[in-house]
Amino acid sequence: MRASVTEASGGAVPAVRQAMILCGGFGTRLGPLTAATPKPLLPVAGAPFLDVLLFELGRHGFTDVVLLASFHSAQIRAYAADNPVARRFGMRLRVSIEPEQAGTGGAVVHALREADETFLLLNGDSWFDVNLLALPVAAARHPEAAMILSLRRVPDASRYGVAVLDGARITAFLERPPEPGPGLVNGGVYLVRRDALTGLPPTCSLEQDVLPALAAAGRAFGVVSEGYFLDIGVPESYARAQTEIPARRRRPAIFLDRDGVLNHDHGYVGTPDRFDWIPGARAAVRACNEAGFYVFVITNQAGVARGFYTEADVAHLTAWMQDDLRPAGAHLDDLRYCPYHPEGTVAAYRAAHDWRKPKPGMILDLMAHWEIDPARSFLIGDQDTDLAAGQAAGLAAYRFTAGDLLAFLHDFALLDRGKPPLP
Repeated sequence: MRASVTEASGGAVPAVRQAMILCGGFGTRLGPLTAATPKPLLPVAGAPFLDVLLFELGRHGFTDVVLLASFHSAQIRAYAADNPVARRFGMRLRVSIEPEQAGTGGAVVHALREADETFLLLNGDSWFDVNLLALPVAAARHPEAAMILSLRRVPDASRYGVAVLDGARITAFLERPPEPGPGLVNGGVYLVRRDALTGLPPTCSLEQDVLPALAAAGRAFGVVSEGYFLDIGVPESYARAQTEIPARRRRPAIFLDRDGVLNHDHGYVGTPDRFDWIPGARAAVRACNEAGFYVFVITNQAGVARGFYTEADVAHLTAWMQDDLRPAGAHLDDLRYCPYHPEGTVAAYRAAHDWRKPKPGMILDLMAHWEIDPARSFLIGDQDTDLAAGQAAGLAAYRFTAGDLLAFLHDFALLDRGKPPLP
C-alpha cells in the first residue's frame, strides 16, 4: 500500500478541522435590512446566508465551527442551537461573543482560547466558492506563513482593497487601487496560525491592522483562485445573491466507482492495508473538486454479504480514504455502497437490492439528497455494471480500464463539463 500523503513540498500538511466565521459586523450599507438582523442571517433564497458557508465547510470535512458574534448575538445563538446543516454533516457548532464591538481582528483575538493551532477563518458576509483544502496544502509549502489568504482576480477592484504578490508572498495591501482596473482582492477565506495572533490588542481590524503588519513581516501568503465570489454587503449584490447563489449551488457531479477506478481491485478490499490508490486518483479528485463538481463514490460491497468484512469496516475505510485525501487538497462529498448480494453467505445481506449496480439506486439516492445538475454530470466505472447504472440514471458514462485517472479526465476533457453554461 502506498503511504498516506502527509507532506507537500516544504513540510507537513496541517490537519485542519476547525473553522471560525466572522458574524459580528453591523452591515450598515444594507440599511434597514440589517437594522435588527445580523448580516450573515439575512435570507438568501429563503434560507440564512450563513447556511451556504456551513454547507461548504461541512462537505469539505470541517467538523468544529465557531461563530464569532457581537451585533444581535442572541440571534446567532438561536441559529446555532439546533442547526440542520451542522446536523447533516455532524459538525460541532458553537458561538463566541465579543464583550464589546472589537473589530474583525478583535473578534478573532477574543476567540483564540477556543482556537486550534491552525484554523480556517471566513468572512460571514461573502462566499468564495473555492477548494478550502488548498489552503492547508499551501501552508505546508510556506511554513513561515502566519496567514494564507484566498485571493480572487476581479476586473474592477475599485470597491475593494487589493493584494500585491511577489510569487505567493503578499508584499502589500492597498486600501484602494490607484485607479479603476483589475486586481487581486481578498476573498474572505483565510488559513490562520493561532500563534500569529497571540499578543494582539483586544480591539483591532484584520484588514487595517493585522494583514498589513503580516505582509510587512513577510508572513502573509496568497492562493489565487478563480471561483465564484459574491459579497452580500451592498444592496445590489444582496439582490443578485437571491438568484445567483441557488444557481451556483446546483452543481454537476462526478460519480466514481471505487475498486478499479480509485484503487486497484485486489478483490474484496475492506481494510486500509489492502487499499492501493490508482495512479493519479488523489490528484483527479482534487481536480474535480476545483472544477466545481460534487465528487461521489458508488460502490458494490458484496464482501459484506459474503462475510469478508462488515459495514463498520466499510465506514472505517471510507473515513481513512477521506483522511488520506485531505493532505492532497482533495475530498469526497459523499459515498453510497451496497452491502447486499443475492448469493450472500450472511443471511441479513442475502438479497437482490435496488442499490446494487447495474441498478441505479445509489445514484438516484444521491440525486435526491444533493442539488445536482444531471446534464453536466457523469460516471466513471471499470465494469459493464457501472456503466449500466449510470446510463439508467440518465448520466453519461465512461469506462476506465487502467492508467492514470487524472490523465483520463484530461484525455476526455471531462473537467470541462464542470463549467457553468454560457448565459
